[in-house]
Amino acid sequence: MAPMAADRTVPAHAQGRLRARPVRPVAAAPVPGLHRLGYGHRRDGLLYVPAGHRRDRPAPLAVLLHGAGSDASRGLALLRDLADDAGLLLLAPDSRGGTWDVLLGGFGPDVAFLDRALADMFDRHAVDPARVAVGGFSDGASYALSLGIGNGDLFGHVLAFSPGFAAPPAPVGSPRLFLSHGTGDRVLPIDRCSRRLVPALRTAGYQVRYDEFDGPHVVPPAIAVAALRWFLTDSPATPARRPPR
Repeated sequence: MAPMAADRTVPAHAQGRLRARPVRPVAAAPVPGLHRLGYGHRRDGLLYVPAGHRRDRPAPLAVLLHGAGSDASRGLALLRDLADDAGLLLLAPDSRGGTWDVLLGGFGPDVAFLDRALADMFDRHAVDPARVAVGGFSDGASYALSLGIGNGDLFGHVLAFSPGFAAPPAPVGSPRLFLSHGTGDRVLPIDRCSRRLVPALRTAGYQVRYDEFDGPHVVPPAIAVAALRWFLTDSPATPARRPPR
């Protein structure tokens, strides 16, 4: 889990750095509901705007990353059923390849694509800068940890469901981390993954909430609820709406 050293001669996206930041929205926003990003790529992404979302009321945002061989719909499904009650904006990109770029050789195309999607979202929606999280499942969880640690000035929280590892760029900020893992996981066995990751992250100084559960390589509904509740209530800032019950 050793971080990469920053190199100012390398483009930001190749170092895993995101430049988009919440701003006062100026462009027309999509109505509540599910929308494709619409960038014209075969692999694109999804945006979910919760019911009752208002441009004048900054909302929490979760960027959700799918597992290997999957797509944005599976990423979005991690928290989709909870989004309306929580007033939670969801952004779920498709990876450019079969999985995320850092697992295929290094940061770059996926970071650039996500940066574009975030910039467009911030231009259209009021987002609470104290309530921006990145999360994912399996390979998406590993990528969420990697991006989150390297972009802690954007992501205050990371939701990592059954991660395999973390390959962060140079650490920035101090994001708070939620990890979960099933004790019966045969895809990414817990002893080789989270039970090694969590102590290493804590030794590195990160605040970690860690939940183990009796089950395989999945995200049980109770874990999703616990993760979202933690995200919305973890810091002194007030969530846009109530956390899930």
